[in-house]
This record gives sequence, structure tokens and C-alpha cells, in this order.
Amino acid sequence: MKKVERVNIDAYNKYMGVETLHPLVSIIDFSKLSPIHSFLFNIDFYAVFLKETKNGTLTYGRQYYDYQEGSIVCISPGQVIGAEATEEIFQPQGWGLLFHPDLIVGTPLATKMKKYTFFAYDVNEALHLSERERHIILDCFDKITEELNHPIDNHSQTLICVYIELLLDYCTRFYERQFITRKKVNTDLLTRFEKLLHDYFNSRQPMQSGLPTVKYFASELCLSPNYFGDLIKKECGKSAQEYIQDTVISIAKDRLLDTSKSIGQVAEELGFQYLPYFSRLFKKRVGMTPGEYRGQA
Repeated sequence: MKKVERVNIDAYNKYMGVETLHPLVSIIDFSKLSPIHSFLFNIDFYAVFLKETKNGTLTYGRQYYDYQEGSIVCISPGQVIGAEATEEIFQPQGWGLLFHPDLIVGTPLATKMKKYTFFAYDVNEALHLSERERHIILDCFDKITEELNHPIDNHSQTLICVYIELLLDYCTRFYERQFITRKKVNTDLLTRFEKLLHDYFNSRQPMQSGLPTVKYFASELCLSPNYFGDLIKKECGKSAQEYIQDTVISIAKDRLLDTSKSIGQVAEELGFQYLPYFSRLFKKRVGMTPGEYRGQA
């Protein structure tokens, strides 16, 4: 298998035929570029792509949805972007914001990057924009472009980072709107998650594989762990990990009532490798140890 080339912003710009105005940040209007061959790059920068595609379809889980005005995909450093190289050329559309982690070092944005969990979403979990939202995003791109065309001074980095932060905050708002507008889809996913969760603990899987992880259930639902976690948080007001633990403790309460089994056996059946961990978690959630709970039942 051919090794995927790792590129920085300047190398990416050169491939696209774009002038590099700043080594750590770039805005690209793909519609102004000449047609190019497809490519695969491993990037060392953050990328926010606004894809201008009309009447397209994307998938969420196993469902398909139409979208009209375009979509946003956010990608973090170390990810591979593009498509398998072919002899055909194509005309890219939309916009791209590229910025290197070094650009935001020492700025308020650097401390917030972990909050923008959509950088770890899969492409099929893209943000779909209304026409109004699209114009807001394009306005942020325009502000960054204006700064890039301004002679670099002591304010350049600060202003560019402020505009990037503003754009990402808008993406957060729009994603929250999308979680709300896709309420039925999210409810269906939550129902499937609950069934998977109970099926897991009603099988021998816990004894064979241990406690299930957020990543396991996300994979079963064909979602990225970050998107799945954010969906559960929005729908239930708790993290996916907390949801799993609450279910484990609820099942544990029922099984502790069967005094024919030791507390250690109950813990093992639920996937706990160590009894002390089960006891600590149970006490944290219930307010008493498994033994105290069994004694007062």
C-alpha cells in the first residue's frame, strides 16, 4: 500500500495552486481553482471545509438525508483527507479554512479546542447548513481572508484567532440545532443503544469482554465515538459513559437481590475484573456498598 504523504499548509496550497499568504493559516475558495486530480494527504493542520453541494445525500448512522445548501466537515491534524488517486480530474467546490496548531498557541482558542468535539466526527456526521447559516460561515471566512490580505502586524494573529474561534462557536451552535432538528433520528438511535446495552448484559459478553465502552456502542451504531457521546449528552443530559454506568448499576441492584450468588459473582457477570472497582462504583452511585444494599433489601 502506498504511503500517504503528510503535508503542511504550504504544501497543500501548492498542490491546489494557491498562494500561501501565511504559513500557519489559509483560506481557499475551491471554485476559483483549476481542475485537479484526486489525492490523499495526511494533514498536520486543522481543516474546516464548507462543501457547496446542492441536492446531495449524506448518511447518519444507517439513515440517508437530503441537504440543499451545503455542509461543513471539520478535520483534525493527523487525519487523512481526499479520495483515492485516479486519472480523472475534477473541479472542487466550496471553501476551506486551514490552520496549524502553532497558530493558536498561547491564545484563548487553544484552551477551547478540546470543546470542539466535532473535529473528531466522521464525514457522514457533517453539519448541514441552512442558507442563513451558510452566509454566517462565509462571513467568518471573509473576515479571516481580509486579515490574511492585510500586512502582518502585532494584531494579525489575535484577530485571525478571534475570527476562527467565532466560526467554531457558530459551528457548535449549528450542531446543537442539528441535534434538535434530528430529534426523531436521535430518539431512534437512543432506542437502539438501550437495546444493545441490555442485550450486552443479558449475554455472556461481559464475562468474555468486560465492561462495554462508549467506542463499542458507537461502532455498533455506525457513529464516531465523539458524535455518539455528544448525541447522548444532548438527549439525556449525561455522558454516554455515565449512561452505561447507570445501566450497569441498575442491573446490579436486581442481581444483588439473588442471594444465591456472591457479590463477586455478580460483579464478574457484569464484566468487572476487580471486585473493589465494582464496590467503589456502586457506592458512588447508590450511596452504599453492594453488601449494605443486599443487607437492607
